[in-house]
Amino acid sequence: QVQLVESGGGLVQAGGSLRLSCAVSGRTFNRYAMGWFRQAPGKERVCVAAINRSGGSTYYEDFVKGRFTISRDNAKNTVYLQMNVLKPEETDVYYCAASDDGEGIYVRQYSYYYWGQGTQVTVSS
Repeated sequence: QVQLVESGGGLVQAGGSLRLSCAVSGRTFNRYAMGWFRQAPGKERVCVAAINRSGGSTYYEDFVKGRFTISRDNAKNTVYLQMNVLKPEETDVYYCAASDDGEGIYVRQYSYYYWGQGTQVTVSS
């Protein structure tokens, strides 16, 4: 049984920063590619950032490039999302997810089999 637990969400003013963490337990962490998704009410989950098993390759949604950084610590079984210069339109629930599809990076939610419970990020204007 794989479990993902996010933390680090909260309320921040526009222009501020948050660091999300996702701790993974239950299986060998470095067998999973990881992703961070955001979801607005009534909409599909959108991949904000993703990272491959080794951490050597990353993906970012165009809107967050240059402001967000995804990283992983395989020794701590944790993936992070550093979010800088946050904007009010980025208010959403953020989820981390794990995929064992292979060596690549995955941006479609259907590639991910394991999900955290989500953490709310609210950016005030």
